[in-house]
Amino acid sequence: MIYFDNSATTMPYDEVLDTYVKLNQRFYGNASSLHNFGGKAEQLITKAREQIADIINVKPQEIIFTSGGTEANNLAIKGTAFQYRNRGNHIITTAIEHPSVLEPCRQLEEMGYKVTYIPVNSEGIIATADVEAAITDETILVSIIHVNNEIGSIQPIKEIGDIVKKHSKIIYHVDNVQGVTKVPINLYENSIDLCTFSAHKFHGLKGSGFLFKRNGIKLDPLISGGNQEQRLRSGTENTGGIVAIAKALRMSENSHSQNKHTVHSIKSYLVEELSRIPDVVIHSPKQSSPYILNFSVNGLKGEVIVHALESEGIIISTTSACSSKDKTPSKTLQAMGVDEGCAIGAIRVSLSNNNTMEEAEQFIKVFKQTVDRLLTVVRRHK
Repeated sequence: MIYFDNSATTMPYDEVLDTYVKLNQRFYGNASSLHNFGGKAEQLITKAREQIADIINVKPQEIIFTSGGTEANNLAIKGTAFQYRNRGNHIITTAIEHPSVLEPCRQLEEMGYKVTYIPVNSEGIIATADVEAAITDETILVSIIHVNNEIGSIQPIKEIGDIVKKHSKIIYHVDNVQGVTKVPINLYENSIDLCTFSAHKFHGLKGSGFLFKRNGIKLDPLISGGNQEQRLRSGTENTGGIVAIAKALRMSENSHSQNKHTVHSIKSYLVEELSRIPDVVIHSPKQSSPYILNFSVNGLKGEVIVHALESEGIIISTTSACSSKDKTPSKTLQAMGVDEGCAIGAIRVSLSNNNTMEEAEQFIKVFKQTVDRLLTVVRRHK
């Protein structure tokens, strides 16, 4: 099998799975318990927090463990909105955010908050001037995705941070789920207050992630109970999952350093070969994440291509995994000005550091044969 759907999820490292199993076998005590057996679990969590903080160059107390990216995004957005509602009720985000940002924003709109959705250009990039122009006296939060999960476009995070930091009452949140270990970012230098991470995007385990919360930023908790995670995320800690995050993050960072040039070469090869196919339209901009490539085949639906390639042992996707079953045109592509017919046919190839050039060559070979066969059938029935 050739697995090219790494933006949806990645295969956990064997070492990560081994760590998770061993911890749950040997140190299954409740980290909140008073006895030493529970204390050992707490020590492991503390160590993992320190390791993660060291890797992303922040302070350990700025790491809040969650069940993943969706919860972290919700905590960042709703937690800010509720905590600082006396400051104002205006939020700024983009038109191409992940659903775990867009849906909380829509919920807040129903509660009386105002949300500005910054448009993107044909390459899926927002203009920093639009962000600056959207800021009002009521603005309390700017939430921007770092790397778009469908097309791989990279937003000007630092430039936006420079704008936001001029306004002391505005909190700056970045969804870094698709960027971590792939597109480097410095949280402090970019003036980021809140940042979202999800472990299963970097060969960790599903159901685990964390939110960076800069010291001094306050949030209203979404889950109350046992007062874990600085009272921001109650619930018995997932000790094995948390330690596995640290393991996966360290291994993925090392893998990126060793294999980033290979990934760049693979994407360049795919773009070059796909560009030679007359019916293919590439949507990912030239300056985008080397791990994501989005394109359409004129005359074919994305889901038809996905299933046809799966029968050949190749796994790709249409839009994001959270939206792929809706069978509606990609909102990201429509926001870029792509027409509905082309948008509904979009597919995504997403890479990891484990993929090889040989896999890319086999993909192109099978893809050409598959598209030729499918288009022949479509034209025969016209």
